[in-house]
Amino acid sequence: MPVYKYIELIGTSRESWEDAVRSVVREASKTVRNIVRVEVEEFTAEVKDDEIVEYGAKVKILFLVERP
Repeated sequence: MPVYKYIELIGTSRESWEDAVRSVVREASKTVRNIVRVEVEEFTAEVKDDEIVEYGAKVKILFLVERP
């Protein structure tokens, strides 16, 4: 029977929320294998002088736990 695990991560981007989510998956995949889903929990943005300067995305990554 497969076993899955969630980890919670935060990604940022100067371009968009979508890019912030992509950056999380891209970075997580460097050390986590078998990623099967990303769930966005929250979007945030840093504002300076009435302009968004950084987008943020708090996400949960679901991956399949490997067994020896």
